[in-house]
Amino acid sequence: MDRLADISAFVRTAERLSFAEAGRNLGLSSSAVGKSVARLEASLGVRLLHRTTRRVSLTEEGALFYERCRTILDDLRDARELVVRNVGTPRGILRISLPTISYRFLLPILPEFRSLYPDIELDLDFNDHLVDLVEGGFDAAIRSGQLADSSLMSRRLGPFRFVLCAAPHYLAQKGTPAKPDDLDGHDAVRFRYPTSGKLHDWAITDAPSLPPLHTVLTCNNMEAVRAAAIHGLGIAYMPSFLAQEAIRTGALVSILDSFLVNPGQFSIIWSSGRQMSSRLRVFIDFISTRLFRDPPQPSMPQ
Repeated sequence: MDRLADISAFVRTAERLSFAEAGRNLGLSSSAVGKSVARLEASLGVRLLHRTTRRVSLTEEGALFYERCRTILDDLRDARELVVRNVGTPRGILRISLPTISYRFLLPILPEFRSLYPDIELDLDFNDHLVDLVEGGFDAAIRSGQLADSSLMSRRLGPFRFVLCAAPHYLAQKGTPAKPDDLDGHDAVRFRYPTSGKLHDWAITDAPSLPPLHTVLTCNNMEAVRAAAIHGLGIAYMPSFLAQEAIRTGALVSILDSFLVNPGQFSIIWSSGRQMSSRLRVFIDFISTRLFRDPPQPSMPQ
């Protein structure tokens, strides 16, 4: 019902049983208040007030309608006061859905976010399954890859690159590929998307169709793919931010870097049907300026 002004006029009249008193409270003339109530009655198809030359009183339907409308107006006033209080200092709980591995790039920047916005409580759900934001009660979600067309709003957080890597002792035993064709016969650890069940493609240039790979293990969790590669089960394809610490310590060795193409992409999405809260706005602005600022550049071949 798009008649909030008319409802306000009715409630003030019902409280004071006077068009003139209601008008003084609202800054309107008594005739303007009377016309507002009349419009409301016409839209409802019911009389809300008895009118005589001397007094105004509620009908039975008017009394029922007044009780509900008074509650609604009180709730609207409380909501307005809450929003006004939150304008200066974003506060409250922010529920975000994220891929499991995103803790590796998100958690390191959260201390700064906490120092800037100490009144925001983050509730992070790390889950590789796609969630429905509305049904799940989430304010936003961080997702990778191409986003399906939908009514959701989105902002790109930045690209990242993938690496092929294996444990040094695996490469010492099986040999280190110098070009894509050298992958022929190598053991592979593959990631399987939890939602679709499809295997994650290895995007390698000069290899429109990969040579036969001996898949020894598939996992629906990238952390497990990383661990399997470290333990020497085969060559794995994973985001560079997931592999970088193991590569730095020598637990993994990256291979074929100059042949890898098509960097990955993370985005944050949120419902377009909801008014964006101040806490969500500052979170989106913060991570957009902190994550993946450097373009993903392939490292030099080993």
